[in-house]
Amino acid sequence: MKFLIAAALLCALPVSHAMSASLKAPEGDVVLTITGDIQNTNKAHTATFDLAMLQALAGRQAIMETPWTNGATEFDGPYLKAILEAAGAHGKTLRIKALNDYSADVPIGDATDYETILAVKMNGKPMSVRDKGPLFMIYPFDKNHELYNEKYFSRSVWQIKEIEVVD
Repeated sequence: MKFLIAAALLCALPVSHAMSASLKAPEGDVVLTITGDIQNTNKAHTATFDLAMLQALAGRQAIMETPWTNGATEFDGPYLKAILEAAGAHGKTLRIKALNDYSADVPIGDATDYETILAVKMNGKPMSVRDKGPLFMIYPFDKNHELYNEKYFSRSVWQIKEIEVVD
């Protein structure tokens, strides 16, 4: 009888609580904070990542030309989709915020429909704040030339510090 009561209580838990998980705490300096509609946290309703955590996620390396660099430039970083999955993000819009408080609202589909990355390296070197780091949102301009326009340029935030997941 006690088992049946315990099972009934477990079934009554809200789904979001039952499916939530915690992330490993960052061991290094936090370079990215994700807030908003997320399920997986490691600090008071937020998901924080250090560089090692981001580099452990699935990602890609790509060589492309951008309006912000000279000639062909190599970018390396985790897929934005992988970062959002790690945080358990659910929403329709990502408000991507830079260190200087610039922000861009990006449809979450840009993470799921394209191989968008948050670059942590440029030409094989970690990106400093001076060189658009520590994180730079890079669309797959090398694979999809239709993205090479002002709409996606304005969403290509650099010096990223935070992503707010908005419904």
